[in-house]
Amino acid sequence: MSQSTEVSEPTAEPVARRRPALSPSRASDFKQCPLLYRFRAVDRLPEIPTKAQLRGTLVHSVLEKLFALPMPDRVPARAKELLEPAWAELSAERPEWSELFADDKPEQVDKWLESALKLIDSYFGLEDPTRFEPEACELHVEIELGSGVLLRGYVDRVDVAPTGELRVVDYKTGAAPREIGEAKALFQMKFYAVVLWRLRGIVPRQLKLMYLTDGQSLAYTPDEAELLRFERTLEAIWQAILKAGKTGDFRPNPSKLCGWCDHQARCPSFGGTPPEYPGWPEPDAGEETPIDRAD
Repeated sequence: MSQSTEVSEPTAEPVARRRPALSPSRASDFKQCPLLYRFRAVDRLPEIPTKAQLRGTLVHSVLEKLFALPMPDRVPARAKELLEPAWAELSAERPEWSELFADDKPEQVDKWLESALKLIDSYFGLEDPTRFEPEACELHVEIELGSGVLLRGYVDRVDVAPTGELRVVDYKTGAAPREIGEAKALFQMKFYAVVLWRLRGIVPRQLKLMYLTDGQSLAYTPDEAELLRFERTLEAIWQAILKAGKTGDFRPNPSKLCGWCDHQARCPSFGGTPPEYPGWPEPDAGEETPIDRAD
């Protein structure tokens, strides 16, 4: 009598689940308007980027590629050569971005690319990239604080001096902001400063914002006590997010920034109705998009 055996089907590899994390953009969203945070991080509602936002993403890509070149090659002429291939690469990765230009004439697209080139030219007026070597560009950073909050983000550039001092650099493709915009930008930079401080045990010597539209720089020097207070602020934001996440009670916070929001039709402050709350997101609500990082 033969003995039969059962052959089990191969089991699929478990999908790696990333822990929910806090990014500078999503933390800033929650501070600005908890409902905006929900729409972006929980509901994951699509948003149509503007051509100005795409231009910012393109400029960031060109500058990243520029710093991948040997130092003597980081000149305006080479940056210009990188522009169109960088846009071809980005639009291939995100075909929906190209659709924004579907009704444009070729000369209009050329004009848009030329506007990006002007921002890159402005960058060269702020510093000479042939004179230094950054430690990293578009650096992904992640750290879990002692309280259990997981912080995650992308830093445009990290420079390390021969003495070991850190400089955190962020490119902004808009003009130097007024008070509200400046506070938002510094919030982002302090977020990165906290992460790098906890990762390396070194308080960054300088946080530098480079505004390419008008060729201005804003430099800020944090200290350890300030970063400790800011770390507590991030922990409080995360606890508030978790509390709202349990019930779905993400309330709108109307402000002058509502005029730039894609979600007014769903916002109770404008007579709209949010979609049914889907529950707290898994695997992750903290990932930043290229548009976030170029804002």
